[in-house]
Amino acid sequence: MDQILQWAGHYWWLIFPIMGMAGGAAKAWERSAKRRHERRIETLRMKAQLKTAQIEARALAHPPKNRGTTVVDTTASPVPNDLLARLFAEHDEITARWLDYELDVAKLIAFPAMSDGRQPLTAAFLRAKRTADALRPASAEAKVTEQQVSEYLDAVGAYAVAFEIAEKDARRLRDSTFTDAERKRLDRAQQLLKVAVDESATQAERNVAYKRVREELDGLILLSDDAVQVLEKQVAREIAAPTAPASAPSAASNPETASTPEPERMPLRRTDEQS
Repeated sequence: MDQILQWAGHYWWLIFPIMGMAGGAAKAWERSAKRRHERRIETLRMKAQLKTAQIEARALAHPPKNRGTTVVDTTASPVPNDLLARLFAEHDEITARWLDYELDVAKLIAFPAMSDGRQPLTAAFLRAKRTADALRPASAEAKVTEQQVSEYLDAVGAYAVAFEIAEKDARRLRDSTFTDAERKRLDRAQQLLKVAVDESATQAERNVAYKRVREELDGLILLSDDAVQVLEKQVAREIAAPTAPASAPSAASNPETASTPEPERMPLRRTDEQS
C-alpha cells in the first residue's frame, strides 16, 4: 500500500491526461450515438418516402373506366372512385394506428411522447395530420380536380412519413425525458391501471385505482376526453356475477347489490397540439 501511495505521489499529474482521455471518449460515444440516431431517422424517412411512392403507384395503377358518353367538365377531371377510396383507406389506417396510442392509457404511459405536442417529431406528425384531414375530399364520389387529388396524395404520404418517424422516436424515448421521481409516478400509474381495469377486482377497488391513476398522471401526461371516456367505460364495466337460483332474493331487495358506483370524473386537460 505504501508503494502505491508513493507512486501516486510521484505521478499525480497523470490524472489530468487520464481525465482528458475519459472526457474525449465520452464525447466520442455521444457523437456516435447521435450519428446512429440520425441514421435511423434518415432510414425511416427513406422508407416512408418509398411507402408514399407505393401509395401513388397503387392509386394511379388503374385508369378511369370507359362508362359510355360523358359530359366534359372543364373544372374537374374524371378521377376514378377507387383511386380516392384507396387513398381514404391509407389515410384511415394511419389515423387508426395513431388512435391506438391516443385512446389507450396504458400505451400513453409506456410511450408518452406520442401525446406530447412539445416533442418536435410528434408536433410535425400532428401538423401533417391536420393537413391531410383538411385536404381530404368529402367522399370517394366527390367531384375533384387532378390538382386536388395530387395535393391530397402528397398529404397522405407526408402523414405516413410523419407517423412512422414520430412512432419510432416515441418508442426510442419511452420515459427517458422524465426525472427519476416522475418515472416512479408513471410506474405506479401503470400498476394501478392494471387494477382499475381488472374484472376480477371489486368495483370499489377499480374506482380507487382509477382515481389514483389520474392523480399520478396529473402534470405528467394529459389525457384527451376520448381517452378518459374509454378508460371510464373499462373501469365501470359490470363484473360478471354467478347465476343465482330462482329462490334467491332480487337485487331490489338487497341494497348492497342494487347498484354499483360509477368511477369519479377528474378534471381534464388537453394539449394545444391535440387534434
